[in-house]
Amino acid sequence: MEQVISVAIFVIMFAIIISEKIERHYVSLGAGFLMLVVVLGICMHSPSAIWDTINLKEFATKAFWIAKEEGAGNSAGINWATIVFIFGMMVMVEGMGRAGFFRWLCLRMAKAVKYQTLPIFLTFMVTSFLLAMFIDSITVILFLAAVTVELAEVLSFSPVPMILAEIFCANLGGSATMCGDPPNIIIGTSLGYTFGEFLENTGLIAGISLVFVIAYFYFCFRKELTKKQSDTVRSYPEPASAIHSKKEFAISCVIFGCAVVLLVTHSMTGLTVATIGTFIAALTLLTSFKAAPILLKKVDYKTLLFFVGLFIVVGGLEQTGVLNVIAGFISNVCGDNAYVMVAVILWVSAIASAFVDNIPFAATMIPVIQSLAASTGMDLSVLSWTLACGTDVGGSATPIGASANVVGVSIAAQNGHMIGWGRYCKVMAPITVITMAISMLCIYFRYLSI
Repeated sequence: MEQVISVAIFVIMFAIIISEKIERHYVSLGAGFLMLVVVLGICMHSPSAIWDTINLKEFATKAFWIAKEEGAGNSAGINWATIVFIFGMMVMVEGMGRAGFFRWLCLRMAKAVKYQTLPIFLTFMVTSFLLAMFIDSITVILFLAAVTVELAEVLSFSPVPMILAEIFCANLGGSATMCGDPPNIIIGTSLGYTFGEFLENTGLIAGISLVFVIAYFYFCFRKELTKKQSDTVRSYPEPASAIHSKKEFAISCVIFGCAVVLLVTHSMTGLTVATIGTFIAALTLLTSFKAAPILLKKVDYKTLLFFVGLFIVVGGLEQTGVLNVIAGFISNVCGDNAYVMVAVILWVSAIASAFVDNIPFAATMIPVIQSLAASTGMDLSVLSWTLACGTDVGGSATPIGASANVVGVSIAAQNGHMIGWGRYCKVMAPITVITMAISMLCIYFRYLSI
């Protein structure tokens, strides 16, 4: 009975989230409450299961703050390390935005290529990829798309091709590191992978894919972007105009550098991402003491609450054994064929992420791949990299597949450039399929070939 009710709660939660009738943090928290009270409390009569799912005891453990091997492979309940880390990065990003870092960077690159459309196009694609390796893709697109629209007005070109390319590169760049995309943060903190391990595995796949992605978008839009520009003398925006305070700008750059260094070296220092997130947030708030209330107010608490509710729901599915049943089904379908198992996880993840939020999907699949690895002897890390590639990049195929897509399309629309489903999917769906195929071949040749 508890399995049926837990699945019903999960399915209804997903359906309401997709409908977008109610804000998703309300939906996930409501579903989490029902999972705790109805399933774990009334049906299972298990206070210990409730306590394990809420997982507050995690804060009191040394491994939460300092550990040589993070996560200990336990994904049950609320993953507080993910929540704390994302909070810290949100605070840092708000501080960088306030200091004008992102707009300055975009305008500086545009000036470096002498405000020529095609070089800007290629440069912004690579920039989107690189920034998204360390900063949430929503923030990357928020600033890149806004500057792209500004430059488009000055240089008289359509910003739509650039925005579409930036969206895809942001999602691809997010797949390259542990902190680049929320599914990767969840996978890394749950299964104990480091920044370096992600960079060596999904980062390599993303880097190879980027070459094909740049070529694809170049051939798609080269004619549109190489139209002769008017010889009319224009006044180009200066990068310096983005900086309101040189002191704040310098401080934000130093803090960002600290975050990158700590993330790259955290497998050697033993600092967990929870510690890094806490430190970065504290450093940002202390160095921007007067602006601290504003920075804290701008943090996306709705997303953090969404995560909390989501982890409770997934924890309930795990406590009732539903995820083991799903893992068993996939195992029966694939048998002992590792190639089939990788293909199933990759393409199912990609297709699902194109239509539903990849965050709950990734959180749901982590215990599933753990069970698959345990029952079939398949290397868990291979399944982890497969899941990360599918969930991170698969969402690029449709306008609703990832938050960065929604933000980019919205900014374009606000400035009079509508991007409908037809035009979006015509461009983005083919390159998503190509990238997934490249990812699958990379996984086959690197991990499964004899």
